[in-house]
Amino acid sequence: MQRNSIYLLLLSVVALVALGIVMLFSTSAFAQDSHGDIYYFVKRQLLWLGIGTIACVITSLIDYHWWRRTWLLWFAMAVLLLILCFVPHIGMRINGSRRWLNLHVAAFQPSELGKVAAVFFVAWWFSREEITQGSFLQTVALPLAFLALPMGLIAAEVDLGTTALIGITALAMMFVGGTRGIYLFPILGTGIGGLMGLIYLIPERAARMMTFLHPESDKLGKGLQQWQALIAFGSGGIEGLGLGEGRQKMLYLPYAHTDFIFPMIGEELGLRATWAVILCYLLILLCGGLIAANARDRFGKLVATGLLLLITLQAIINIGMTISFLPNKGMPLPFISYGGTNLAASLFIIGILVNIHRRGIPLAPLEEQAVVLGNRAIPRI
Repeated sequence: MQRNSIYLLLLSVVALVALGIVMLFSTSAFAQDSHGDIYYFVKRQLLWLGIGTIACVITSLIDYHWWRRTWLLWFAMAVLLLILCFVPHIGMRINGSRRWLNLHVAAFQPSELGKVAAVFFVAWWFSREEITQGSFLQTVALPLAFLALPMGLIAAEVDLGTTALIGITALAMMFVGGTRGIYLFPILGTGIGGLMGLIYLIPERAARMMTFLHPESDKLGKGLQQWQALIAFGSGGIEGLGLGEGRQKMLYLPYAHTDFIFPMIGEELGLRATWAVILCYLLILLCGGLIAANARDRFGKLVATGLLLLITLQAIINIGMTISFLPNKGMPLPFISYGGTNLAASLFIIGILVNIHRRGIPLAPLEEQAVVLGNRAIPRI
């Protein structure tokens, strides 16, 4: 199973990407900001798909230990780009959030780099030989102090979902790295409390939370997207209305091609297709877990764990949001939603997982049966 896990993972990713392009053809033509071109979003997504595929191939060939040696470069670059989001004429403010950089040819979201850089840092920190296991200072206080900088900048962009995603992923990696649970659980509770406090300090986010708690109070306002998403699921039923036959994308469901593309899958392709999507993410989680478990060293295990959580937790948040199980949060569905930076970053992550698998244990049948001593291979007894 471990040998074939990478093929199942790649097959799941290809299936999700293909479905995303098909659904983008179906939904994006009705988007308000398509600039009069029904293929506007499809063409841009295909461009980012090409960039992401190249990144995936390159990272699959680069020894993953290189990320350990260069983690500081990526961490510093992420912080710098996050700061630029607040610089006028460079950073873009959309729907009350400053999450994007204006590259003129395309918009770039630095928080995607920030997520990966945070994983590199935590994996490097807990793979050091000099770290003292069980020490609160070394396993909790210092790593969280480092992470506070990019997480604070992302929170200031009013992107609380990504902030929470990085925080949960980091805590899970710290647990895998040997941090005692008695330290982590209070921090997790404090973090959730702090996040809720920030939500209620930001009027727009507070309104979303109140709408989530009382969904019938504002069906045509803050609760419009989630109500229309539920209507889309109900309209599709088990069989679906047919590809291209969905109604909610016709300006009833805002952002049907981005954060709320999952309900469109349910409306047009039915319950079976939505379960197939969930199955693909479960396969990615299972296969990625096998890759992490069979990584050759501690850094590989931690990096694989962190990168895998970035994708699967994001999928859980998006799906939970669209079925009204979680509050509305602007977070794309990995590999499917429109969003070039997220697609490229997700494929970049898959490439690293492929490399960890290639260098994992065991590598070949003969190596399973022998240990290397000097220049001779001695069979195990």
